[in-house]
Amino acid sequence: MSPYQYVTLRCVPRVEREEFVNVGVVLYCPEQDFLGARTHVDEARVRALHAEVDVDAVRAALAAAERVCRGEAHHGFGIGVRATSYGVREARDDNSTRFGFLKAPRSTVVQPGPVHGGVSDDPAATLEHLLGCLVL
Repeated sequence: MSPYQYVTLRCVPRVEREEFVNVGVVLYCPEQDFLGARTHVDEARVRALHAEVDVDAVRAALAAAERVCRGEAHHGFGIGVRATSYGVREARDDNSTRFGFLKAPRSTVVQPGPVHGGVSDDPAATLEHLLGCLVL
Protein backbone atom coordinates (compact mmCIF):
# COMPACT_ATOMS: atom_id res chain seq x y z
CA MET A 1 0.00 0.00 0.00
CA SER A 2 1.29 3.42 -0.98
CA PRO A 3 0.26 6.71 0.63
CA TYR A 4 -1.41 9.34 -1.53
CA GLN A 5 -2.83 12.83 -1.25
CA TYR A 6 -5.78 14.26 -3.11
CA VAL A 7 -7.77 17.44 -3.52
CA THR A 8 -11.22 17.94 -4.94
CA LEU A 9 -11.55 20.61 -7.59
CA ARG A 10 -14.49 22.89 -6.93
CA CYS A 11 -16.46 25.18 -9.18
CA VAL A 12 -17.19 28.34 -7.20
CA PRO A 13 -19.28 30.42 -9.63
CA ARG A 14 -19.59 33.38 -7.26
CA VAL A 15 -16.49 33.50 -5.11
CA GLU A 16 -18.00 35.99 -2.68
CA ARG A 17 -20.80 33.52 -1.79
CA GLU A 18 -18.40 30.59 -1.17
CA GLU A 19 -20.88 28.07 -2.60
CA PHE A 20 -19.37 25.29 -4.69
CA VAL A 21 -19.94 22.11 -6.66
CA ASN A 22 -17.22 19.46 -6.85
CA VAL A 23 -16.11 19.07 -10.47
CA GLY A 24 -12.93 17.00 -10.23
CA VAL A 25 -10.27 15.22 -8.20
CA VAL A 26 -6.47 15.39 -8.38
CA LEU A 27 -4.54 12.50 -6.79
CA TYR A 28 -0.79 12.35 -6.13
CA CYS A 29 1.01 9.16 -5.07
CA PRO A 30 4.78 9.84 -4.83
CA GLU A 31 5.82 6.20 -4.22
CA GLN A 32 4.26 5.17 -7.53
CA ASP A 33 5.15 8.43 -9.34
CA PHE A 34 1.45 8.94 -10.10
CA LEU A 35 -0.30 12.26 -10.60
CA GLY A 36 -3.71 12.25 -12.22
CA ALA A 37 -6.90 14.26 -12.50
CA ARG A 38 -10.43 13.22 -13.39
CA THR A 39 -13.14 15.79 -13.94
CA HIS A 40 -16.84 16.00 -14.65
CA VAL A 41 -19.01 19.11 -14.91
CA ASP A 42 -22.70 18.70 -14.10
CA GLU A 43 -23.88 21.83 -15.87
CA ALA A 44 -27.29 21.87 -14.17
CA ARG A 45 -25.73 21.73 -10.69
CA VAL A 46 -23.25 24.50 -11.53
CA ARG A 47 -25.96 26.70 -13.04
CA ALA A 48 -28.11 26.17 -9.94
CA LEU A 49 -25.52 28.23 -8.06
CA HIS A 50 -25.20 30.90 -10.75
CA ALA A 51 -27.21 30.79 -13.98
CA GLU A 52 -24.71 32.92 -15.91
CA VAL A 53 -21.55 30.93 -15.14
CA ASP A 54 -19.27 30.38 -18.14
CA VAL A 55 -19.34 26.57 -18.21
CA ASP A 56 -16.94 26.46 -21.17
CA ALA A 57 -14.39 28.42 -19.12
CA VAL A 58 -14.83 25.97 -16.22
CA ARG A 59 -14.23 23.04 -18.57
CA ALA A 60 -11.17 24.81 -20.01
CA ALA A 61 -9.72 25.32 -16.51
CA LEU A 62 -10.28 21.66 -15.70
CA ALA A 63 -8.66 20.59 -18.98
CA ALA A 64 -5.66 22.74 -18.03
CA ALA A 65 -5.40 20.93 -14.68
CA GLU A 66 -5.40 17.60 -16.52
CA ARG A 67 -2.62 18.86 -18.82
CA VAL A 68 -0.58 19.94 -15.80
CA CYS A 69 -0.91 16.42 -14.37
CA ARG A 70 0.32 14.92 -17.63
CA GLY A 71 3.25 17.35 -17.76
CA GLU A 72 1.91 18.95 -20.93
CA ALA A 73 1.42 22.45 -19.52
CA HIS A 74 4.03 24.97 -18.45
CA HIS A 75 6.88 23.30 -20.37
CA GLY A 76 9.19 26.08 -19.23
CA PHE A 77 7.93 25.93 -15.65
CA GLY A 78 10.92 23.97 -14.34
CA ILE A 79 13.66 25.98 -16.00
CA GLY A 80 15.85 28.38 -14.05
CA VAL A 81 15.74 29.47 -10.44
CA ARG A 82 12.92 30.59 -8.22
CA ALA A 83 13.06 33.20 -5.45
CA THR A 84 11.88 32.04 -2.04
CA SER A 85 11.73 33.64 1.40
CA TYR A 86 15.03 31.95 2.29
CA GLY A 87 16.95 32.66 -0.92
CA VAL A 88 16.76 31.06 -4.33
CA ARG A 89 16.43 27.45 -5.41
CA GLU A 90 16.43 25.65 -8.69
CA ALA A 91 12.91 25.20 -10.00
CA ARG A 92 11.76 21.69 -10.93
CA ASP A 93 8.98 20.35 -13.10
CA ASP A 94 8.04 17.04 -11.51
CA ASN A 95 4.86 15.48 -10.12
CA SER A 96 5.46 16.90 -6.65
CA THR A 97 5.83 20.45 -7.99
CA ARG A 98 2.80 20.03 -10.25
CA PHE A 99 0.65 18.77 -7.37
CA GLY A 100 1.83 21.70 -5.27
CA PHE A 101 0.75 24.05 -8.03
CA LEU A 102 -2.69 22.38 -8.36
CA LYS A 103 -3.42 22.25 -4.62
CA ALA A 104 -2.43 25.88 -3.95
CA PRO A 105 -5.35 28.01 -2.74
CA ARG A 106 -6.74 30.53 -5.22
CA SER A 107 -9.72 32.84 -5.60
CA THR A 108 -10.93 31.75 -9.02
CA VAL A 109 -14.00 29.97 -10.30
CA VAL A 110 -12.15 26.61 -10.15
CA GLN A 111 -10.49 26.10 -6.76
CA PRO A 112 -8.88 23.17 -4.94
CA GLY A 113 -10.40 21.99 -1.69
CA PRO A 114 -8.35 20.90 1.32
CA VAL A 115 -5.75 18.16 0.98
CA HIS A 116 -6.78 14.70 2.16
CA GLY A 117 -4.83 11.46 2.22
CA GLY A 118 -5.07 7.71 2.16
CA VAL A 119 -3.30 4.56 1.02
CA SER A 120 -3.78 2.53 -2.14
CA ASP A 121 -2.25 -0.23 -4.22
CA ASP A 122 -3.75 1.23 -7.40
CA PRO A 123 -3.80 5.06 -7.50
CA ALA A 124 -5.58 5.16 -10.88
CA ALA A 125 -8.43 3.00 -9.55
CA THR A 126 -8.55 5.08 -6.36
CA LEU A 127 -8.82 8.24 -8.46
CA GLU A 128 -11.81 6.76 -10.30
CA HIS A 129 -13.37 5.73 -6.98
CA LEU A 130 -12.92 9.23 -5.53
CA LEU A 131 -14.44 10.78 -8.67
CA GLY A 132 -17.51 8.56 -8.22
CA CYS A 133 -17.84 9.32 -4.51
CA LEU A 134 -17.09 13.04 -4.53
CA VAL A 135 -18.12 14.37 -7.94
CA LEU A 136 -20.58 12.16 -9.81
